[in-house]
Amino acid sequence: MRIGVNVPNFGPGTNPENLARWAKTVEGLGFDLLMVSDHVAITPDVAKQYPGPFYEPFTTLSWLAGITTRVQLGTTVIIVPYRHPLLMARMAANLHQLSGGRLILGVAAGWAKEEFEALGVPFERRGALTDEYLRTMREAWENEDDYQCGQIPFWVGGHSDAALRRAVRFGSAWHPLRFTMPWFRETLERLKTISAELQQPVPELAPRMILRLTDNPVENPERRAGEGTLEQILDDIEQLRLLGAETVLLDPYNGDPNETLRPEVAWQALAAVAANRS
Repeated sequence: MRIGVNVPNFGPGTNPENLARWAKTVEGLGFDLLMVSDHVAITPDVAKQYPGPFYEPFTTLSWLAGITTRVQLGTTVIIVPYRHPLLMARMAANLHQLSGGRLILGVAAGWAKEEFEALGVPFERRGALTDEYLRTMREAWENEDDYQCGQIPFWVGGHSDAALRRAVRFGSAWHPLRFTMPWFRETLERLKTISAELQQPVPELAPRMILRLTDNPVENPERRAGEGTLEQILDDIEQLRLLGAETVLLDPYNGDPNETLRPEVAWQALAAVAANRS
């Protein structure tokens, strides 16, 4: 199983120096992936959860590609309707080439209504636009010699039936974010049902779970995967592996923007997981 890290590319502690330290830490600890998030216009609905400065993911990953040598790079997740599909196809292809084929493109339809309005993109059409743009990107990579990148792998984020169907139709990994284990098991059965209905293989699983290390066990029945003692976190990772996940992404951001000023706390938790991965 591959294990990656969602690196915060936003918040008051985010700057080039800390992004470089994050990249060197993630690669130095032996993790397999380094991924960042996406927002373009930091409207009030976005800023409540992910305040600025917010570093644009394609630009940031291109820079981090020159700082790292081995770790795969990716997005968790690009909001597909925010950019013209041929622009996204070009940026992704160039990043894939310049990084030595290390890109994974996590994608989703988006949720921030005010940000859609600021960008002049119809919020109510976000699902249809996502499907259309993904098809356009794949066609560009297949048909244009000057892209020279082949098919860049992408993961489909989202928890809705529409997102599950998108993952199945495109034959892409399903990438759910920040969940409880009971929910994951239940929704995995729904994913299998949809795959059978569409007569398509069940997609690969690439979940992103939180990483919140505690001294004492978290006994709350609503405990999210990745929350608790090291033993609980390692067991969650193992349970995901047994359910078929080939990749797990760890998300050490727990909602307080000031966490980005103290990345060492997250690095200690990541080091504990890295030292005990099987």
